[in-house]
Amino acid sequence: MTVTQRTRRVATAAAAAAVIGGGGAAIGAVTAGSDGPAVPAAAASIPAPSSYAGVVRQVLPSVVLIRTAGGLGSGVVLDRSGDIVTNAHVAGDATSFEVQAPADPAPRAAHLVGSYAPDDLAVIRVDDPSGLQPARFGNSGQAQAGDVVLAIGNPLGLSGSVTEGIVSATDRTVTEPATAGSPAAALPGAIQTSAAINPGNSGGALVDVAGEVIGIPTLAAVSPQGGSQAPGIGFAIPSNLARDIAGQIISSGHVTNSGRAALGAQIATLTSPAGAPAGAGVVAVTSGGPADRAGLRAGDVIRSVASTQTPDATALSQALAAARPGQQVTITFTRGAADAAQGSSGAGQSGSLSVQVTLGELPGN
Repeated sequence: MTVTQRTRRVATAAAAAAVIGGGGAAIGAVTAGSDGPAVPAAAASIPAPSSYAGVVRQVLPSVVLIRTAGGLGSGVVLDRSGDIVTNAHVAGDATSFEVQAPADPAPRAAHLVGSYAPDDLAVIRVDDPSGLQPARFGNSGQAQAGDVVLAIGNPLGLSGSVTEGIVSATDRTVTEPATAGSPAAALPGAIQTSAAINPGNSGGALVDVAGEVIGIPTLAAVSPQGGSQAPGIGFAIPSNLARDIAGQIISSGHVTNSGRAALGAQIATLTSPAGAPAGAGVVAVTSGGPADRAGLRAGDVIRSVASTQTPDATALSQALAAARPGQQVTITFTRGAADAAQGSSGAGQSGSLSVQVTLGELPGN
């Protein structure tokens, strides 16, 4: 069984600084004490539903299996024209696909409409949309910790599988590692869930108990100890973002308004002679862009954006993903430190400097 090995596992640092919440706090081992808030008796007595079979029957026809030459994943039917939203990493470099709905005796041919790697979203369209059932999408902005959710997809090729959990947190910023055919991406506003997400679930549906899609399952966390998948920690792209990006792709073939902040600079992680990360180095700046206008230049090493430390390029990407276009931020950097960080002789540091930068907008594709 060939399965795309990109359920988008967060790298080793996921349990620490690589997964940052809206409030800027890194995920850690947090244990509630015995003196925590008491659960109201009325809430504790509310019985859980005995079955979610009705929700599954409603949603399952709208969740399809997607096959490419490189593996498989899931997708959610958007409309009766045959448009299906999935992850960019599921689409990969492919331009043609096989799509199979739960009731289909045979797969249908499909082609790529467009893909947007920064948000890990893509739209494909089946050549024959007859009988496909569009999903109902909910307002992901109303999701809150404690809501019961179901993840529906095709993990490990097991079509139409369902896992159950809760919304563990909202507004996470998570970073996906790069793989063949798909670059690394920092995803803002992700929904964290305890519903199990495994290879093949990517691009499927995270739904509430009303049967409305509130997220697109995308990645699972990996434990810092041993690199195995961390149980009960998965992430989904919010449905509001997925619908916005997919709508732009459908209407124009590409993304015209990313809504994401950009610095206007090419950044790389510097390494020390010992191989450890030594800062987010500016490789080049876009002429007339935010970094250029603020006076940043190649060779500078960015140490922080606002109050967020940026020890490497990944941390800088996360900080920008959590910001807004047009937002003014303070960037702290060192000049002349890039060569010193990599052990070059003759490099002199001028100390820590700060500039105000008005962030631009990340271009569409």
